[in-house]
Formats: sequence, C-alpha cells, structure tokens
Amino acid sequence: QFPFGRRLPCDIYWHGVSFHDNNIFSGQVNKFPGMMETVRKITLSRAMRTMQDLFPLEYNFYPRSWILPEELPLFVAEVRVMKDSDPSWKPTFIVKPDGGCQGDGIYLIKDPSDIRLTGSIQSRPAVVQEYICKPLLVDKLKFDIRLYVLLKSLEPLEIYIAKDGLSRFCTEPYQEPTLKNLHQVFMHLTNYSLNIHSENFIHSDSVNTGSKRTFSSILCRLSSRGADVKKLWSDIISLVIKTIIALTPELKVYYQSDIPSGKPGPTCFQILGFDILLMKNLKPMLLEVNANPSMRIEHEQELSPGVFENVPSPVDEEVKVAVIRDTLRLVDPQKKKRKDAQCIYLYLRPLFLFKTVTRCMKDKQHKHHSLKLSLKLKFYLKLGSCPRSEHVPESSESLLDAVPAERPEPDAARSPEAGLPSLCLKQVFPKYAKQFSYLRLVDRVAALFIRFLGVKGTTKLGPTGFRTFIRNCKLSNSNFSMAAVDILYIDITRRWNSMGIDHKESGMCLQAFVEAFFCLAQKKYKSLPLHEQVLSLLEFCECHLAALDEKRLLWGWG
Repeated sequence: QFPFGRRLPCDIYWHGVSFHDNNIFSGQVNKFPGMMETVRKITLSRAMRTMQDLFPLEYNFYPRSWILPEELPLFVAEVRVMKDSDPSWKPTFIVKPDGGCQGDGIYLIKDPSDIRLTGSIQSRPAVVQEYICKPLLVDKLKFDIRLYVLLKSLEPLEIYIAKDGLSRFCTEPYQEPTLKNLHQVFMHLTNYSLNIHSENFIHSDSVNTGSKRTFSSILCRLSSRGADVKKLWSDIISLVIKTIIALTPELKVYYQSDIPSGKPGPTCFQILGFDILLMKNLKPMLLEVNANPSMRIEHEQELSPGVFENVPSPVDEEVKVAVIRDTLRLVDPQKKKRKDAQCIYLYLRPLFLFKTVTRCMKDKQHKHHSLKLSLKLKFYLKLGSCPRSEHVPESSESLLDAVPAERPEPDAARSPEAGLPSLCLKQVFPKYAKQFSYLRLVDRVAALFIRFLGVKGTTKLGPTGFRTFIRNCKLSNSNFSMAAVDILYIDITRRWNSMGIDHKESGMCLQAFVEAFFCLAQKKYKSLPLHEQVLSLLEFCECHLAALDEKRLLWGWG
C-alpha cells in the first residue's frame, strides 16, 4: 500500500474509491473516471428513462421512477391519474436518497403525500420508485442478488459476468406492504448492512444456508422445483448488457475529459456490483448498480459487549476471491506478452519444419515426396500458420518430432495459470454484441457530443459548439433558423442547470444534448416512432459529417 502515492510506475493500480485516488499516467487502473457519478441513483434513473423512451419493452426491467424534488408535482399527478383509471390499484413506493448507501435513508410510502419533505429534500435529492410487492421468496424470506460484473474496456466495449454471486436475505418473513408493516426494514429491505443488526441474522459456515448464501445454491433449489434456470440466466445477462449500454454514453464523456485521446494515460477496468431482485414469476428487476461493491471476506462477531473480532465468511470468500483473482488474470499485462510470444512461435514453427524437410531431400529415396512436402510447408509459411499433424503424410509423421527441443509446444502445463481454476468470469460482450447493437443509439449521440466539445478536458458543450454541430450536420433551414437553434440551446441548458447538475462548468451536459437531439429528431421525422426518428437523424448527421471529413482530407492532400 502507498497511502501517499508512488513515484515509480506500476502495471496495475488498485484504487480504493475512485479513479482520482492518485494521479497516474500509465498502466491500468481499476476505476473508470466518472463511474461513481454515473451509477448514482438519479443519474442511473435518468439514463434508464432515456432508454425506456427509446425501447420501452427492452428496458422494462427497471421500476418506474421519479426524481425528487424536481419531479414531485409530476409524481403526484401521475399517481392520481393511475388511481383514477384503476381504483383497485394500491401501490407502494420506495424512496431512496441519491447519495445513500447500505440502506441509509430508505423508506416506504403508500401515497405521494407521505414523502418526508421536512428532512431538506432540496439538499438531499432522492429517487422514488414503484416498490416490487411480489418478489420471489425462499424460506418465506425476501432476498436480492449481488452479481459482480467486470467492465474490462469501454472502447471497444467488453463485459464479463461472474458465474456466481451472493443472495442476501431479509431476516423477517415477508408480507406485502401495509400501513402497519411499512416500517419493518428487516422484512422489506435486503441490505446486508441493515439485516446484520437483526437478532434473526444467521452467519453460516455453509454457502447453502444462512442469511447470506451463494446465488448458485438458489439456482439449484429453483432447478429442483422445475424452474427454467437457463432462461433466468439469459434474462440476467440481457439485463446487465442493456444496463451497461445505458451507462456507457456518460462514461465516455468523463473518460475523454480525464484521458483525452492522443495523450498518455492509463487504461481502465472496474468491478461493479449489480443488485437484482427476482419477481415471483422469475423476472429479474434491477435495483441499483454499485461502483464500489464491498470485497470484504469476513464479518464482525461480538465476543463480549463492545468487543468484536473479524471472523472469516465462507460464502464471501467463495465468490469474491474468485472475482478478484480472475479480474487480475484478465487484465494481466504479462498475459498479452505471453500471447504475442506464442503467436511468434506458432508463426516460426513451419520454418523449423521446412528446414527439417529440406534436410531429408538429400536422401534420393524421399526426394520426390520431400519436395512436395516442402512446397506445402512454404504455402503454410506464407499463411503464417502451421498444418495440423493429421494433414501431414504418414511417412513424414516423424518430422513433427524433429522440431528442436528448445522450442516446446506452448501448452497448458507450462502456463503460469496451469494450477488455477477455470475463469469464473464469463464474457457476454462482445460475445452477444449482434443481439444488442441496435440499442446503442445514445452511444452514437454521445459520439457527436464529444466531437463538438472542442476544448479537451471539458464535459459540457458551449453555444458555439452547438451551433457548429447544427451547421455541419445541415440541420438549420427556413423552418428552423439559427435564432431558433440558440433558443433551443438556452431553454434546455437553463433547465438542466437548474436541476443542480454539476455547476463547476457552464454549458450543455450530455443529458441536455440528448434531449435536444431527440427534439430535433421529432421535428424532422414527425410520423415515425421515437427510436426510428433518432436513428434517422443519426444517419443523416453521420452522413454529412463523413462527407465533410472526406472533403477536409482532400483539402489536406491539396
């Protein structure tokens, strides 16, 4: 540990809280700039709402949400309308402070009038969501799932999911919310940091029992009851990929601000904690994303009043050690060097074979056959690959054994990872990229935003940059003058800035730009659904910018 930093460079930096724990200029760091801000409850809710506007069916795994205090009137009005249209609807809502963690400040309400405005909600904004009243129960207890997700790279996007996670249980039997039990946190809130203080909390030496268990033990139990566990995993993978797709546009803006392209800087990776709740019908619902999931593998045990001891937790050790070990295996810089060395060896191996065969040509008996084989090996040498042994004629099988002993075949037995278990982290992107690429519209909008930011290191677009975007993409015309462009910019920017979004810089943030882009798309392509309007405008803009880049390139050559 280097609490005051370190002068000599490292291959991998493991920061405790954020990317900015230390100033680093090379290697890899286990945090992305802006990740903490991006997964805060309000920012996450905004990102998910944008995707729900574009793809409502694909993003129905996130509960309906409202942001307080700015959307309090909207929340009150929408609930009233829904109750009027369906008198039997008896909703429950959960209020979560934006910066809260470990269950701090969370409470349940039955009516918008129950929101606690006395605690200065202006200084502590929150998200209010529909409470999921019918969760899946195990042993009559509500539980959630903590899954560990490795975001290995942002560009290109690379995502891994741990094959096992944690199931964290409430400590009182679940009942649907009523005015009488709304305040029973041990019944409704699954947070480990809350339930550990319950007298019913069970620390177990088994990963299959107790108040914290492995997710795989729950899957085994569900499978024994005939549940379609494969479909459940498929739904969870889909949820994770779609959530990351919703978060990447904001992350890319932060990334280019802290690590501008063309300048030296580290590459990033990060382990995220996805909190997921299973409904009674096994539909996974996203609760939140944690930028700094706890990696503790022990818990405190009270030996006597006020005297505590750290005791190992088998279930935490089972899951978390594997996640950290395999994250380090995936980002190991030496792994790439070994892979490159292997490629060089595999390329050179046909050359050794070729030399061996040409020696055989001295023997007149094998001259004709050897000549054919040498030509064949020349062909493989050009391809940079080696023929499989079964493709070599039987009479020449021994030639494969003639490869110099000092150049051994790279096999698993010689690998530094030979003694380690198989990876617990499964790649899901780009493995399933084709199935989800159509969802990455906001990513393309963010690319336009970043292009016109102008000054490196900034995260907000000034009025000149916005006007340049409009002009270069040929979006102004007799029906939409540059004066109207300025009014659009001022109206949207002023409203977003009034929401308390980062006042360090003046200008239009990404979320405001996305709103402006959607507005332009709706004006230009009125008869289409929103996602088709946005896609059409993106293709229109990208086409004009590609033509402009080509023209500039020709001018450069001239």
